[in-house]
Amino acid sequence: MTFQQNFTQQYNKPGGMRELLYLALPMIISTSCDGIMTFTDRLFLARVSPEQMNASLGGGVSLQVIMFFFVGLIGYSTALVAQYFGANERANSAKTSFQAMLLALVAWPFLVAFIPFADGIFRWANIPEAQIDYQVQYLSILAWGSVFGLLRYALGCYFTGIGKTKVVMRATIVAMVVNVVLDYILIFGKFGFPAMEIRGAAIATITGSFCAVCVLLVSYFGAENRREFHIRESFHFSSKIMKKLLYYGYPAGLEMFLNFLAFSAMISLFHGRGEVAATASTIMFNWDLVSFIPLLGIEIAVTSLVGRYMGAGRPQVAHRAALSAIKTGLFYSVVILALFVAIPETLTRTFAPAVPSSIFEQAVPIATTMIRIAALYVLLEALMTAIVGALRGAGDTHFTMIASVSAHWIFVPILYLSLNVFHLSVTLSWFLLVLFFFAFCYVLYRRFRSGKWKKIKVIEKEVAMER
Repeated sequence: MTFQQNFTQQYNKPGGMRELLYLALPMIISTSCDGIMTFTDRLFLARVSPEQMNASLGGGVSLQVIMFFFVGLIGYSTALVAQYFGANERANSAKTSFQAMLLALVAWPFLVAFIPFADGIFRWANIPEAQIDYQVQYLSILAWGSVFGLLRYALGCYFTGIGKTKVVMRATIVAMVVNVVLDYILIFGKFGFPAMEIRGAAIATITGSFCAVCVLLVSYFGAENRREFHIRESFHFSSKIMKKLLYYGYPAGLEMFLNFLAFSAMISLFHGRGEVAATASTIMFNWDLVSFIPLLGIEIAVTSLVGRYMGAGRPQVAHRAALSAIKTGLFYSVVILALFVAIPETLTRTFAPAVPSSIFEQAVPIATTMIRIAALYVLLEALMTAIVGALRGAGDTHFTMIASVSAHWIFVPILYLSLNVFHLSVTLSWFLLVLFFFAFCYVLYRRFRSGKWKKIKVIEKEVAMER
């Protein structure tokens, strides 16, 4: 058999790259649209002032610290919906989706309750004074509108779990268009609207999420989906399914919460070194986010595909799907690596403010070096997202939580010691974090190779009795 014949055969097999790409490409487009929304917020705000750009990163991440426990919890519904779908338990797929929507509604008051504490926390974290008020405004508006983002995510997990990722893609494109257009109008004050600056960016984000929810609900209540998945009968609390969602989902939620808490702490440590360091690290993290978000599309797709085949009792096909995700991610990451190495200063100057700023000019060489350093680990990010997606899809959420949380909370003291005890430069401190990321990825790789995840049983056939 020739190489081309062998590649074609592997490409077309169940769990091969063709099946993965069918699910992944719409999700890559979807997550890229989310990245464009975040990127546009910060790009437009950079034209206003570096302080407002930095505040959008700090405020957004701070809210995500609280929000992402529920996002991780809700996010496991993708794997659970997919496992029921693979086991031909379609009514239970819809019931799982409704439990996820209930969790979204429960989460919202917790996010709003965080608003009164934001100012004190930012001051305690030594955020630059010129940035704090903007950061509080941005976080407050996003928190009030977060219910739409949570419901959008819950509905998106359902459609991803049943393999209809194009529905998610359409909703996200609508959200992106609405968000970008309103960013331009509200941030800068166009077409008769007042210039709302950072408040306009937050309102645009919320409005985009609301529009996406509307698009998803139209498909959710469509005649075909209602009939095939027994949607009308799904609107009730299911203790058995909720227990599964909580048991397998809480590690993912706790992982995301603790990881983003660590990430927020790392951002605060960088920002605590002054406005130049804050601007440089914000620019670098913006480009890191842009490069990383499409990989999340691959992670979501492989979670769905692995969950489906594990639910169908075909772990070897699930393994093949994970390998397909790794290959796809590596192809993408090679392109990002080339850009980060070749044109880092061009990428940095994309965020140049409209009015010349000495802070920005001082930050340019630092951000340029940090982007070059980020090129060292983009290939490892592809490996990490594919393996994490596969492990979560199979139900191995407890291990991924322990490994990931341990790694991130090792990063925080390393960065603190580097910046505040040994007084190393921002770029050298960032380089140390990248080196430790290698060790974390190796731990995940060893777990995947062990095959223990293939033996996990998340659903049992007696769940069919709930119909």
